Amino acid sequence: MKKFYLYTLLFLAPLSLFSQLFSERGSEPKIVEPYQIRFNLLSPGIDFEIGLFKNQTVYGGTGLGFAYYKEGYALGLAVNAEYRLYHNLNRRIRMDKFIAGNSGNYIGFARSIFFNQFIILTDIPSNDFNIGYYGLIYGIQRTYDKGLSFDVSTGVGYYLGDGIPSGVGPILKLRIGWVATKRKQKTAYFKTD
Repeated sequence: MKKFYLYTLLFLAPLSLFSQLFSERGSEPKIVEPYQIRFNLLSPGIDFEIGLFKNQTVYGGTGLGFAYYKEGYALGLAVNAEYRLYHNLNRRIRMDKFIAGNSGNYIGFARSIFFNQFIILTDIPSNDFNIGYYGLIYGIQRTYDKGLSFDVSTGVGYYLGDGIPSGVGPILKLRIGWVATKRKQKTAYFKTD
């Protein structure tokens, strides 16, 4: 249990520093959506994204996921959480590109957990294991007029095994889905000089 608290602290401490580095100047309005809910089609599940500051969001969700680990693979229910900083929204606005639905590129911190109780298929020899991922990601998200959404991210981080060995490795996430919430209109974009 002490390891859990240590890893949680190690995950949350950089978020505080990160958010202070990129905090809002004055009272500029948010460019990101205040909130959005997405139904994933590629890996059945549901996600949410909440706008915190001008260009920062918190993302979370659950759905079917695939993890390939040095011990084997696991297919099952995964719980995901991310802190995102969209770094190119102002540039996209200046270029008159679509940013509704948080259509932009982002950097962030990610965490994913596969629980043994919800694993559907696996060839990992242990009967009692959990896999967690904590790391840095870079991603691209696009949401189109009718709500179709595409999100791909990649990164590197620490895989924490419970019942199996831990180690460092890559991550790749691909999400295709439909955003069920209303998106901002183009006239609502905040333009900066």
